[in-house]
Amino acid sequence: MGQAYGFFEIPSVTAALVAIDIMCKTAEVELVTWEKKLGGRLVTVIIRGDVSAVTQAIEAAVAGGIKEPAAYVVIASPHEEIIKMVNKSANRVS
Repeated sequence: MGQAYGFFEIPSVTAALVAIDIMCKTAEVELVTWEKKLGGRLVTVIIRGDVSAVTQAIEAAVAGGIKEPAAYVVIASPHEEIIKMVNKSANRVS
């Protein structure tokens, strides 16, 4: 069975770091990458793990974060093209 991916967009780098901390402490998930947009005023965080862990992590970050997320979603079994896009993004982000 493939892994699920969680996408979480939130305003501010600080809020993103808090959300990542919550997600990684809540469930067995791996941070794939994060991308800062608009000078860090919007940050996209991508995690992966099994469906229940990713769902639990995303829900915990929504409930316990310091800012309300702009958007979030869990994709249970992403198409291979989505995985390619995520991998390309992760490889170019330092």
